[in-house]
This record gives sequence, structure tokens and C-alpha cells, in this order.
Amino acid sequence: MNRREVLFGGAAALTLMAGARAASAADEVVIGAIYPMSGANAQIGVDARHALETAAEIVNGVHDLDLPTARTAGLPKLGGAKIRLIFADHQGDPQKGRAEAERLITQEKVTAIVGAFHSSVSATVSATCERYALPYVAADSSSPSLHRRGLKFFFRPAAHDEMFSAAMFDFLDEQKKAGKKIETVALFFEDTIFGTDSSNVQRKLAGERGYKVVADVKYRANSPSLTSEVQQLKSADADVVMPSSYTTDALLLVKTMGELGYKPKNMMAQAAGFSEKAVFDAVGDRLEGLVSRASFALDLAAKRKSIAVVNDMFKARAARDLNDNTSRQFNALLVLADAIDRAGSLDGAKIRDALAATDIPGEQTIMPWRAIRFGADGQNELCDPVLIQYLGGKFVTVYPTGVALQAAKWPMNG
Repeated sequence: MNRREVLFGGAAALTLMAGARAASAADEVVIGAIYPMSGANAQIGVDARHALETAAEIVNGVHDLDLPTARTAGLPKLGGAKIRLIFADHQGDPQKGRAEAERLITQEKVTAIVGAFHSSVSATVSATCERYALPYVAADSSSPSLHRRGLKFFFRPAAHDEMFSAAMFDFLDEQKKAGKKIETVALFFEDTIFGTDSSNVQRKLAGERGYKVVADVKYRANSPSLTSEVQQLKSADADVVMPSSYTTDALLLVKTMGELGYKPKNMMAQAAGFSEKAVFDAVGDRLEGLVSRASFALDLAAKRKSIAVVNDMFKARAARDLNDNTSRQFNALLVLADAIDRAGSLDGAKIRDALAATDIPGEQTIMPWRAIRFGADGQNELCDPVLIQYLGGKFVTVYPTGVALQAAKWPMNG
């Protein structure tokens, strides 16, 4: 018996628990949200709460927006049932995430779970959901390995790091064809599943595309010092530094670069900490020209009404604009709510089937995607990444050309 069969057997054994949630109508639909609400990445959890509560407000009220469930109060096929969110704090710890998922399922009786920012936590939480035949929507965890485990209740509307990294190297290829000098790259990545998966993809793509990796720097997540690692980057002096770091590490990286007098020619980040307001509030003056991959482009609000409206709603709660993380969190809950409504039930298997049948045009989201359609592995393959550049104190979409608002500044320092 293989692992997939074991997981499926466990799910079948717990069907009665999931089936207890089945209903043709309900007063409310309880959804669990697992995020870091304390510790080094607590701000991620705070912002995720604002994003998910904004999405719940869209679902529960009536809004003149071309978004799933927006124009009706609650979920019509469940008698107008409203979404109620229960938040759990995983503290950046995969085992804490597993325990919190178990608690949400067995004690809080949640219908589904969304989460979890850290890919390492999404790995344990989604495995727990699988055992209970309960849908898990990975809103913002981007490691490619997550959708390749044979899970049937795992869904990810947004792109994974292979897709993001391919867009990054496509951009580098385009710049090179335009006559820019780009021959070497430096990889800088933390040691959890996010960083290691990201670096594996980038290392492979660099070899395939003809770029030399002159520094390959792995560091311990939440390290108290990055001095030796930054010295390696400085000595290598790559044409492009490619960091995969969460918020506190991103801050420490930039501060250490300043202390050691290292100013990279270019930086192209795997979002994460380099999409967070806290980083740019603290060291934004040193990040002018930074390019980051993204799922979201706020400046496309000029072309799509819903982006501006949702951003205003989110900003009223969070006192900041939507970013790469919060846009994906908002979108994930809408996708889940739409599936629950189409299922017309709180039964996990029926919601899972409705998620698998999702077909939402990109125009009916706040994301710059072609559509949301899940493959058999639960991954949406139509979620086109974009690249954004930090210019003049804000991010501007610079790639691909079809959605770019302006040309990239390249090199960022030169």
C-alpha cells in the first residue's frame, strides 16, 4: 500500500466526522485560518486576518463587484449562511500548525482550513486535513512540493515557486537580449522548505538558461547574524542577487549589506519578506529598484474596478495596501466560499469536488491571472506571475509586457 492509499484510507475512516458537517442549509459556515499570529512573523498573521476578514465581508454582504459570491448576502445554496472565521496561531512551527489544525477540526468543527504562509506549516496542516477528508486551501505557501504529494483535499489557487522563478528567468533573458550584462547570479535562501525548494528551482533554471551561480548561500532561518553570508555575496559580486527570505531575515540581510558596504547591482526577490511593508518602512531607501515576483499588481486597479474597491476595504482595516501575500489570502477565501456555495453542503467530500470543478475567469478576481482551474493535483496552472519593481516608494508592474505599466529600471544600481 502506498502513502496515497494510506492517506485515503485514513480519510475514509474519518468520513463520519466530516459527514457530520453535511447540510442543505446552515446559519454559518465556520472556516479555520492558520497563520503566525505571534513571534517573528506576527505581522503576517495580523495582515492575513485583515485580508480574510475583508473577503468574509464580501461574501457575507452585498457588493456590486464582479467577484465570486459578491452580489448575494451569504451563500445562497446554504440559505444565505454567513462565513465565520476562527484563527489559530502556528507561531511558524510546523508541529504547532499540525496540532492547531487537529483542534480546529475536532473541537471547532471547521468546514475547511486556509493558510498558512510558511510552506513548512502548510505541509503538516494539509496532511492533517487529508486525514479528516477536509479541504485545505493553500493561500500563500509557494513551495512546489506541496501539490506533488498525492493529496486529494489540497488546493492552491496561486502560483508556486517554479512558476515564479520561470518568470524571473524569462525577464532576465529578455533583459539580456536587450543588451544588458547579466551573466552571474547569487542564490541566498533560508533553510526551511520555502528556501530550499526555491533555490533548487533557481539553481536548475540558471544552469538551463546559461547563467553562472557564483554564490550559493544557505542560512539558518531567523539567524541572529548574516555577516558571513553577506560577505560571501559581496565577494561573489553577482550581476543579480536572488533572495528567498521571510520578513525578519530580509530586514537583517539589507541592514547587513549596508553595514558591510555591499550594494548589489540588482536584486530579484522571491517575494515573502520582500513584499512586506515592514521591510520597506525600515530599509526601503536601500531597496530602490528591487524587483520581486508577485501574484498581484495593485497598479492594475486602473483597469479593473474590483481591485481598487477591495484595496480600499482592506486598507480601512489594515492601514496599508494589499500586497502579494494579502491579495492571495483574500482570493483564497473567495475561491473556497464559491466552492462551498456550489457544493450546497458542508460535507468535506462535496466541497472537495466543487473545488476540483472550479472555473473562475481571471476577470472575476483581483489577480492578473487567466483563470482559476485546478489540475488533478490541486494546483491552478493559469495563475500567471508578474514582476513588480520598487520605484519611488511604491511597487510598479514591469513584466510581462502585456500588463506592465512601465519599463524596468535595469540595473537597479548602476
